[in-house]
Amino acid sequence: MIRVLVAEDQSAVRAGLVLILRSAPDIEVVGEAADGEQAVALVRELRPDLVLMDLQMPRLDGVSATRQVVAERLADVLVLTTFDLDEYVFGALRAGASGFLLKNTEAKDLLEAVRTVARGEGLIAPAVTRRLIAEFAAKPTREPTADPAVLDRLTRREREVLSCLGEGLSNAGIAERLDMAEATVKTHVSRLLGKLELRSRVQAAVLAQELGI
Repeated sequence: MIRVLVAEDQSAVRAGLVLILRSAPDIEVVGEAADGEQAVALVRELRPDLVLMDLQMPRLDGVSATRQVVAERLADVLVLTTFDLDEYVFGALRAGASGFLLKNTEAKDLLEAVRTVARGEGLIAPAVTRRLIAEFAAKPTREPTADPAVLDRLTRREREVLSCLGEGLSNAGIAERLDMAEATVKTHVSRLLGKLELRSRVQAAVLAQELGI
């Protein structure tokens, strides 16, 4: 079972999300939060596998809540937003969110997104994510571009995997591109995240874009 906590301040929207999630036999909703502070507290208490996190919430916004959850390695975070390219999304990526969804996402796509993140694959809807990453990397107000020297920590194969992450490829896509097993891809992704001190595949993808690899 994939244990999910839903954090959304609008009760009607939250109820709808919970209803969709509970329709899946492999997903269990273990808690609901109406604001960011409650979300963080419940995550610490309930230890879900994944948090479905609205970004615009009272008391503590979703970006700050995401940063706390990820920093404490409590759960993966899948963020919800009304707009696909707003500052909240960029902030969530920096905070370590594993992916993002629009609130008008179809039910079947929401369920598949939860399963995707639970499998450890943080890039959702590759075409949209690639556009998001490219936009994020191109923003003139972004933080300073990463030092290319960080790539010296990686093996040749890990650099190739990082490049594929920058294109928004899934593990299956990387495996096909580089002619290796998916299990091997997962190992390389895990190792390169550790070496680069990154919290998510999305952060790795942004780094790849910033470095132009």
